[in-house]
Amino acid sequence: MAITILPPVVEDLGPYQNASDSDEDMSDNSDSDVEMGGVSLQKKRSHFDSTKLGAKFVTPGEVVHDDPQWMRGHGTYTTPLSTSIIATVAGNVVQTNKLLSVQPLRARYTPEIGDLVVGRIVEVQSRRWKVDIAAPLLAQLPLSAINLPGGILRRRTSADELQIRTFFNEGDLVIAEVQSVHQDGSASLHTRSLKYGKLRNGVFLAVTGTGGGGARSNLSKGGVDSSLAVPGSASGTGGVVRSRRQVWTLSTAHGGGEVDVVLGVNGYIHISKHADGEAAASSTTENVSINRMEELVSSSIYSSQNDEIHPQTRREIARLTQSIQVLVQSGVRVDEDTVTGAYNASLQVDLEVGDDEDEDEGREYLEGMKARRIIELVVKGN
Repeated sequence: MAITILPPVVEDLGPYQNASDSDEDMSDNSDSDVEMGGVSLQKKRSHFDSTKLGAKFVTPGEVVHDDPQWMRGHGTYTTPLSTSIIATVAGNVVQTNKLLSVQPLRARYTPEIGDLVVGRIVEVQSRRWKVDIAAPLLAQLPLSAINLPGGILRRRTSADELQIRTFFNEGDLVIAEVQSVHQDGSASLHTRSLKYGKLRNGVFLAVTGTGGGGARSNLSKGGVDSSLAVPGSASGTGGVVRSRRQVWTLSTAHGGGEVDVVLGVNGYIHISKHADGEAAASSTTENVSINRMEELVSSSIYSSQNDEIHPQTRREIARLTQSIQVLVQSGVRVDEDTVTGAYNASLQVDLEVGDDEDEDEGREYLEGMKARRIIELVVKGN
């Protein structure tokens, strides 16, 4: 049996390529058929048009571009002997001027200073708490970065360290702000405001945040408008984005009252019964000063006891939760406008379907045709 020696495959060496090699030879080598055991394998290099950079999906090891005028960004790398930009993650190519980067389909949240996040306490140490905020590393909440009950402003002593679990314990949900980001990527949080603190009386929901893309749309009808997608990503990805307001109060229907919605930039969401702390403080005493009101409000922010929640409020919280899940599963961004629009659309869908108002069970189930109709109304309204 004769042995056939195949010619070597010439790789792209960029500026180190021999000038004597013509373009025709390169095309013959790159598009040549290699016969191995009677099977013909056609070697073709995957390139894409520079006019469709944002619509390109790449996998790890795939060449993004080989033109030296482009610079590599996150999710890519280059070799010393080549100008080709190669993807290191699976995702969509994002073009920023002459910078090419790959936004992964799923990624951990990257903390930035000023972000409002929702986290869960996972460890209690002597002078700090370790908080899970969906980042690669656990964030830390120092004891000196919280408000003590009664609005006391003083240095933290050993007595405060001994009763550190009375403030936050393992498993507690907190809303905080990113104060600083360390060199290793971990974040330091603070709750020095009446807007921040422990979360209760509600439901916790984990979706995708600004660190990664959301779930792709699997709906056969009602395509997603690209204007509703996550900024900087391809159309069809969704999740929590940075918007004007991350915390607001929504007036619900069917006697549910007011509901507080907290959209953490890290993709953690908390929906709870509205508790007007200032009204409660003013009802207990008359002519209360501002400082005294802060003391009355801050005395209950570390309570772990949930208040009584009426069944109507529970059903509307469940409806709002399902509305957010419909947005995420359909690849629509999650912010104040889309969440409010999805909730109002769910009420309209119930009227179109003809559900009996006396039958409250099953109202919060928003799947199938209801989900398609909700997305259509949200896209049309935006």
